[in-house]
Amino acid sequence: MQTTDVPIAQLSRVTRRFGATTALADVSFSLGRGEVVALLGPNGAGKTTLARILLGLIRPTSGTARLCGLDPTAPESRRRVGAMLQVARVPEVLTVREHVHLFSSYYDTPVPVDDTLAQAGVTAFANTRFGRLSGGQRQRALFALAICGRPDVLVLDEPTVGLDIDARQAFWTNVRAFIDRGCSVLLTTHYLEEADAVASRVVILHEGRILADGSPRAIKRHIGAKRIRCTTAIDPDRLRAIYGVRDVLVEGPTVSILTDHPEQVAREILSRDPHLGNLEIGGVRLEEAFLTLTRAAADGGAPTGEAGGHHVEASRA
Repeated sequence: MQTTDVPIAQLSRVTRRFGATTALADVSFSLGRGEVVALLGPNGAGKTTLARILLGLIRPTSGTARLCGLDPTAPESRRRVGAMLQVARVPEVLTVREHVHLFSSYYDTPVPVDDTLAQAGVTAFANTRFGRLSGGQRQRALFALAICGRPDVLVLDEPTVGLDIDARQAFWTNVRAFIDRGCSVLLTTHYLEEADAVASRVVILHEGRILADGSPRAIKRHIGAKRIRCTTAIDPDRLRAIYGVRDVLVEGPTVSILTDHPEQVAREILSRDPHLGNLEIGGVRLEEAFLTLTRAAADGGAPTGEAGGHHVEASRA
């Protein structure tokens, strides 16, 4: 989906403080029309604060925010946005259908209730009280509330928490239908494979500042390394000490080794561990790029081979 030059949501040099804590520091951010942006970052990076400012739930300490060209607190802008937040609280005694009917009444031209139920995949339990829903069913019901008003912008905060694999795939099928209609999406998620699959752009926050902004492909390419995955008895600290190794990520019995010299490093590991297993060499995943960037920032420097400082501007191509 091509976007226009006019952002549908925008922050300009926004700082937000909570007492002595700075949650966002001079952040400029935009969401284009029809664009899907994944907002990533460690806990406490400022993701929720950014989303809440765009939704008009809190105001910036300094700087400006615009949603659909308006102040985010204006009713006219709020009617054009749908939000699915982890902190959402809805009465548990109402059924899913009653909730959708109630939320639909807040909008001028809502989607018909039965259509909303079908699009969100909740028709089968539409007459069940919210308090009796499973965790996955609650997530899908909250999605129904987010889409019932025909939003131009969807803000999805960890939307697939509690969903099994099939439900997650069905959820993203439903979201893609809205994207195809030109809806813009701001997504926060800890499932980085989802961000890689659905986002046209990734913004990584670290300690209230933007660390990287670009397409998933550009950010992975920006790291400039290859990945070795294997099972080995070699201690991770000993792996890190091998010449050419940038980083080592432990994933249960498997390790991922980031390096600029994959063949050389693989030969060295094999010489030290003749029982090395499940060896794979490939490109860096978004999760590995994310961890490399945020770890380097936390250590006060840039990744090996990186040009200059904490702030990485990855090409959006």
